[in-house]
Amino acid sequence: MSTLRNWDYYNMTETFTDLYEKASQGHTFSYLYETIISRENILLAFRMIKTNKGSKTPGTDGKTIDDMKELSENDLVNEVRTKLRNYCPKKVRREWIEKDNGKWRPLGIPCILDRVIQQCFKQVLEPIVESQFFKHSYGFRPLRSAHHAMARIQSLINRGQLHYVVDVDIKSFFDNVNHRL
Repeated sequence: MSTLRNWDYYNMTETFTDLYEKASQGHTFSYLYETIISRENILLAFRMIKTNKGSKTPGTDGKTIDDMKELSENDLVNEVRTKLRNYCPKKVRREWIEKDNGKWRPLGIPCILDRVIQQCFKQVLEPIVESQFFKHSYGFRPLRSAHHAMARIQSLINRGQLHYVVDVDIKSFFDNVNHRL
């Protein structure tokens, strides 16, 4: 729920709700850039990245969120807007993380300014695409969790007197997807 409080703090709730409702009605969007580079959206993106523990991990430029905290709000907003005038993201730092099963998976760590910029776009695009998703899809979606999925399953079991739950997982799916396309 802190996400919603942050939306309110930066006066973005109405904007995101409006995008969601228009997308639900089939509206197409042509002019989102002004919303993406708005002061409120940039400051919200910075706050969301700042609360992520990964923000302390440097990208290829060696900078972390602590380096960005030194900027005034105006300087931060201006830096993001300036970077977006001719945007070219920096290279991503590659680290290998050991999984519970002893195997390793790659992890890409973008530079901190690129993370803030990605968050600016995500915040504006997410309500639009969310309006098109199936309401009972819970994976990697805002304001949803595995607990919500379990509650839905329990409700269906109780109402429909169902006795089986099938869990499907494609082994190493993301490890085998062609990421170069």
